[in-house]
Amino acid sequence: MKSFNKFLSKNPLVFLLLSLPLTFAAQLLQWSSIAIFILAAIGIIPLAAYIGEATEDLASYTGPRWGALLNATLGNAAELIITITAVQAGLLGLVLASITGSIIGNLLLVLGFSIVVGGIRHGTQTFNKVNASRNAILLVLAVVTLIIPSMFSQSIVGKAADSKVEALSIGVAIIMIALYILGLFDASRSKESALSHTMPKSELPDWTLAQAITILALATIGVVYLSEALVRVAEDVIANLGISEFFLGIILVPLIGNVAEHLVAVQMAHKNKMDLSVEIAISSSLQIALFVAPLLVFISLALGNPMHLIFNQFELLALMAAVVISALVSYDGESTWLEGAGLLSIYLILGLAFFLLP
Repeated sequence: MKSFNKFLSKNPLVFLLLSLPLTFAAQLLQWSSIAIFILAAIGIIPLAAYIGEATEDLASYTGPRWGALLNATLGNAAELIITITAVQAGLLGLVLASITGSIIGNLLLVLGFSIVVGGIRHGTQTFNKVNASRNAILLVLAVVTLIIPSMFSQSIVGKAADSKVEALSIGVAIIMIALYILGLFDASRSKESALSHTMPKSELPDWTLAQAITILALATIGVVYLSEALVRVAEDVIANLGISEFFLGIILVPLIGNVAEHLVAVQMAHKNKMDLSVEIAISSSLQIALFVAPLLVFISLALGNPMHLIFNQFELLALMAAVVISALVSYDGESTWLEGAGLLSIYLILGLAFFLLP
């Protein structure tokens, strides 16, 4: 009974779990596609939070090296599951858009909102300037690796174009994963690595090893089920609401899969723990760019729906803008609420443009 109460009290979003049985009922009773989509999306939010919390607890039992690997690998598990389901359904445009949306969402929305909340409460906040500089370099490298295949694809024509673009995407994916592994090695040796993403030891663990593994397994199964339900009705929702697949992928999917982690970043800023808040936003962006994106390239090949790392010009512009602006805001190791408002403004402008794009 104590374990059950701990399960309920650990996650303030636990009441949203009611969406899980409601999604099943909606499918059984053949409710509208929009209702099923909304229920599935709401249900993923608390399950994603439990995946993150269980992973953090597991990391505390495995030690710093394996803990860094667990956190870095499972940090975006919910979004990875959603995108794999979308790849299987052939919605490759949605998947590519979600990669872009996750990166700009973390760098502009999450970091911006965290800086605003923390700045209003504490005034000017400080964080590690050396880490901010190193993170900016890693972000630039990550985005450049995503830009190169897109630029290459625009300059090559002919019958062999597709095969060459696919070969480049696979090669870039291999190099990105190699860089990610190097980042994990660095994380295992340094607590200040951008890919370490570990919570303070005083806050962990709340569950036993067996409880953490069980909750992680059950939450993952729940996310798989809800992701399939969400993706199955995605095309109907796009048609009924008059929105584009691009907007759904770049704005809604990243929010659904990462809302719980976003709230943690804001909470840390509210507690004046800006180092941790900035790390959550940066590390999540790096994990998407260096791990999730290249991994999806290989998963898409295995599923028979090859996905190339080719982004449209507006996605590339958004990625570059997000990296440059967030780097400029954080380079001096200080932040104010006005800088956070600037980040949020850019995100809202991009979101409006994404919505209006055909």
